[in-house]
Amino acid sequence: MKAVKREVRASIRFTKLEYHTISEKARSVGMKPTAYLRHLGIHATISTHLTAEEREIARKLIGVANNLNQFVKCCHVEGVPLAAYRFHNLLAILDEILKKLKP
Repeated sequence: MKAVKREVRASIRFTKLEYHTISEKARSVGMKPTAYLRHLGIHATISTHLTAEEREIARKLIGVANNLNQFVKCCHVEGVPLAAYRFHNLLAILDEILKKLKP
């Protein structure tokens, strides 16, 4: 059976500490450093920062949490009927946010 021919060569520079760390990690899983880096490059995922839209949704969810806290305080002070009206408005806002997250 013929081995896969690798046609493209890429060069990368490391500090001695970086190379030692990569070599140790590769050795701990029984791989050579090149195979280890190739595997990471193909299979590993890196989480990204939130997009502007995701940050806006997070801010809205924080606002909903604040409104929910105010709702609970309102229940204690003003009674259930007025609090229920405010809760209904809060549910409408939350529904709008959730529709943006999952169409």
